[in-house]
Parts: sequence; C-alpha cells; structure tokens
Amino acid sequence: MTFRMRAALLAGAALSMATPAAAEPLTLRQAVERAITASPDLKASGAGVDAARTEQIQARVRPNPTLSVEAENFAGSGAYGPFGQSEVTVSYEQPIERGSKREARIAHAASSVALAEAEARVARLDLARAVQRAFIDAQIAEQLVWIAGERLRLEREMRTEAVRRVRGYKDPLFVETRAEARIVEAELAVREATAKRDAATALLASYWGGDGAGLAIDEGIEKPDPDAPPLAEADAAMLDAAVARARAGVVVEQSRAVQDFSVSGGARFLRETNDVVVLAGVSIPLGRFDRNQGNIERAQAERRRVEYQSEANRLERLRRLAALRADADAARVRAEGIMEQVYPKAVKTLAQVREGYGRGGFRFSDVQDAADTIIAIQGQWAEAMTRYRDAQSEIDRLTGRFDAASPAETQK
Repeated sequence: MTFRMRAALLAGAALSMATPAAAEPLTLRQAVERAITASPDLKASGAGVDAARTEQIQARVRPNPTLSVEAENFAGSGAYGPFGQSEVTVSYEQPIERGSKREARIAHAASSVALAEAEARVARLDLARAVQRAFIDAQIAEQLVWIAGERLRLEREMRTEAVRRVRGYKDPLFVETRAEARIVEAELAVREATAKRDAATALLASYWGGDGAGLAIDEGIEKPDPDAPPLAEADAAMLDAAVARARAGVVVEQSRAVQDFSVSGGARFLRETNDVVVLAGVSIPLGRFDRNQGNIERAQAERRRVEYQSEANRLERLRRLAALRADADAARVRAEGIMEQVYPKAVKTLAQVREGYGRGGFRFSDVQDAADTIIAIQGQWAEAMTRYRDAQSEIDRLTGRFDAASPAETQK
C-alpha cells in the first residue's frame, strides 16, 4: 500500500494496480484540451472577439454625405403659377471630422479587440483550473477506492483471527460480533468510495459532454513545474489591454472637443430665366458652450482607476502565488511524510499487535485501535492531497500553465 499511495503523489509513477491495456489513460493536458474544445463559455468568448473586430471595422467608416433637393416658388397665384418661377436646388453636403476623431475611434476599437482576446485567454485558464481540480479529485477518489478495498481485506483477515480465538474460547462472543460489524462498515466504505469515484469521474467528463463511463485517467499527480513563469501572461495582457482601452477612451473624448464642420455644394435651376447657378457653403459650429470637458475628465478618472487597479491586481497575484506555493509545498511534504514515515510505522504496529493477539498477548480492541490508526493516517493523506490539489491548481492558473498563447504552449 505504501508504494501505491506514494505513487499517487509523484507524476509518472506506475502503481501496483495497473490500468487495463485496452484503456489508454487520459492525461491532465488531454482533459483540459477536451474541455476547451467543447466549452460553450470559450465559444462565447470567441464570439466576443468577433464582435470587437466588427466594431473595429465600423470605426474606420467615415460620416455619410447628404444629398438634398429643394424646390421654391413651384406653385402659387398670379405670376407664381405652377412652375412659373420655380427654383430647384440640388446640393451635396459632406461632414468633415476634425480633431483626429476617426483615428481615435480606430485606436479605441483596436484596444477593445486586444482586451477581448486577452479575456478569452483568461477564460481558458479559468476553465483549465476547474478541469484540473476535477481531474485531481478523480485521481484521489480512485486512490480512496483502493484504500477502502485494502481496509475491507484487512478487516476480513482480522475477523478470521477473531473467529479462531472465539471458537477456541479464548475471546468472548462479542469479539466476533464486533469483527462482523467492522466488515459491514468497511463494505459501506467501499461502496461510498466507489460512488464518490464515479461521481468525480462523471464530473470530469461533463466538461466535454461525456458521462465518465469507462474513463481511465492517468494515475500520476504532477509536481509543480520549477520553471513556471512568475505570473500568467494572459492576466497581464488583459490588464494591459484594459489600461490601453481606458487611455484610448480619453483620446476619443478629447477628439470630440474639437467641433466638426460640413461643406456643401450644388446647383440651382431658375425656371424664370432658365439659368443654372452654382452654390457652395460651409457649416461651422461655434463650440461656445459644449467643449466635452466633463466627459474628458470622466475618461481620465476612469483611466487612472484602471491603472491603479491593474497594479493592485498584479501585486495581489504575486502575494497569493507566494502563499500558494508555500501551502502546496507544505501539503506535499506532509503527504510524503505520512506515506514514508508515519504509515510504515502504523503498518508495522498493526502487524506486531496482530501477532501478539494471535498468541493471546493482546485484546481484540488493541488490534482495532491499530487498524483504526491506519485508517486515520489514510484520511490524513487524503486531506493533505486535497490541500495540494487546491493549491497546485491555483498555482497553475496564476502562472498560466494552460495559456494557449504562452511560449511553452506554442513550442508544444
């Protein structure tokens, strides 16, 4: 048992109960890729990127011109009978954007695309974290099924010893009854562990629309990567993109402070003399009251907020990553210490007590206590591994292990 449970902590270790050759074990990376392919959340993020790109296309469009047709004096009385002295004017007017409004719109839309792409990368990391937790849960649950089976085997051996002593009138009858009750408890523990294993596997498979039936997963729980980057590039990219968009928003509002004007030109037909005259005009807003100052100051305040928030987020992630790494190391050391130091001594103690019980030197309650100690140690191992799962999945999230745009992922 020691070798199997220790192997559960070390990546790539072969366990005593091998997976059937027909079932190829699913690795963590494969599970993440399956979930990414099937995730509606990531498809929604992709649609968000497409929407941002269409906004970028729209930002390049210039204002539409206006074509006007105006008729004067086309009907009236006396000399102004129908079309007698009518004047028809056809004019073409084109708004002219000033203050680099179009360039500011394009830059703002480009920053929105960058932000949407970064948010899609972050959504991928969030999904990978959830899948990783479910994957390690399934691995731990598989180990707990094996542990429960070992406990049942041990309880049956203890019952055999108890029955032999009861039949030999060396122990009272309740010893056999107690041994039978412990077997029932162990059988219930096996069923419970099996149900939890099936539920954990089903939860994992649900990330890509599966049901978990017949799913075999890799048994090696991976250690932290010593070469992991300090922080995920995706988070930094998202925060940088948010800052860039806030700055572009300031430029957009500043450009709106500059008034646009319109130029127009056309022709007028004079029915009375059958002459045509050319017209030209320009419309210039005075901009006396509205200089967009309130919106400019609002955008500048928003830019400062995003900049401060970005830096605060970066510092918080650094602090959390340091704490998580310490917690993961502590959980891993505890799990390994339990299996390498505490567990072997408990097993040896149980063997010695059973041997003494067989010779009549101990009571059955002593054997029970020694067996219960092993059960408690196994529970401590499972608790330490769960702590390790929580910490390591968060570490991989913060360092961007499954970031599609990271250099490591690109090389692979």
